[in-house]
Amino acid sequence: MNIPKLQIQTTPAKLALQIDKPNQQIEQPKADQQIEQPAAILEISTMRPQLSLDTTENRADLDLKSIIRRNKENAQYGIQQVSEGTARRASEGQQLMKIENGASIADIAKQNTGRPQTELGIRFVGDRTKIQMSFSQGSLNINVTPQKPVHNVQINKPIHNYTQGKVTGVLEKYNSIEIDWKA
Repeated sequence: MNIPKLQIQTTPAKLALQIDKPNQQIEQPKADQQIEQPAAILEISTMRPQLSLDTTENRADLDLKSIIRRNKENAQYGIQQVSEGTARRASEGQQLMKIENGASIADIAKQNTGRPQTELGIRFVGDRTKIQMSFSQGSLNINVTPQKPVHNVQINKPIHNYTQGKVTGVLEKYNSIEIDWKA
């Protein structure tokens, strides 16, 4: 017996995907900054030191005296010389009164004519220990007031560009069915 045969041949469909990739761009601009540092406030106050030197005695040693001091010294010297002269004359009078003891006018004349010997040598004038010195300290005050910095910042938003991707299905090959009878 010959039974007819049924032959079925199928071809599947072929499906492809077409993909357009997404595109994304992100850019972050830098922030805008302005920084300013004001100068500190500086206050300086000083009081000068004072040094006083009194060289009156050293100047007097160099014979650089004031008129008032010179007049006082001359007056004292005059009084001293008058009293010495008076004492000398009284002493000479006493000697002449005692002429019987062997004193003579010649002896008195010898006493008055002898010159005193002067000292030879170097004498330093201007003794530094005679300088009168006074000193008052000065002062220095420094006040600094720092100033805070001025900081202005403007943040820029990011720039974001996005193109969406796309997926499309494409049928590359259609499916098919072939049915055949064979005897």
